[in-house]
Amino acid sequence: MSGTPERDAGQEAPDTGRRTGVDTGRDGPARTESLADLLGGRRGAIDATLPPLAFAAGWLLGGESLWAGVGAALAVGAVVAGVRLRRGDRPRSVLVGLLAVCVAALIAVRTGRAENFFLIQLLSNAASALAWAVSIVVRWPLLGVLVGAVLGQRSRWRRDPALLRGYGRASWVWTATYVVRVAVFVPLYLSGQVLALVVARVALTWPLVAAALAVSWVVLRRSLPPGHPGLRHPIIKGPTASPR
Repeated sequence: MSGTPERDAGQEAPDTGRRTGVDTGRDGPARTESLADLLGGRRGAIDATLPPLAFAAGWLLGGESLWAGVGAALAVGAVVAGVRLRRGDRPRSVLVGLLAVCVAALIAVRTGRAENFFLIQLLSNAASALAWAVSIVVRWPLLGVLVGAVLGQRSRWRRDPALLRGYGRASWVWTATYVVRVAVFVPLYLSGQVLALVVARVALTWPLVAAALAVSWVVLRRSLPPGHPGLRHPIIKGPTASPR
């Protein structure tokens, strides 16, 4: 995920009248801050669709040549990595994205099956669905972990029962996105439908991320009680307070 929101983690008591998700700032007018503002994600999701598109283009133009598809995907993946570095994305995140493309290409070449270029994507979505679901059950919802890290809150958000409950509910939205992807990818993968996998990869990447950001924000905002000061300001009643 991309984007570097303004840090305001040092305050726990909001100004009077501040509402959920609204940050007035010291010198400017009030503005509504959403999960899309905090986490970004859509730009990174668009970047992630480019190597698979290049793979499909190379595969088709090369007469269903696996090497042509892999070469195109690696070339585009390298260009995307360079662009991300220049715009200030973290090197580790960039390298992980490029490594994923390289591993997908290697699996496809070693097995000789074009559909295996998407195997890593399928497995990672299955693992993500499980991880998000488990995080909710153990009361460490991953959405809260991500937002808390961006805001520099560490685990202070867990000491606010309303935030903990809201993050848990909103995390189910993200769990559902991974389940949907797996449900779509598996039959296409098993039937070897390469072009359909590309279409599904694009359709279920940035549009789904955008929808998840919007829906999970609505769920989170509606889960907080009236008058709650918002994500940046957990309500902590005491140093030993714990969520119930």
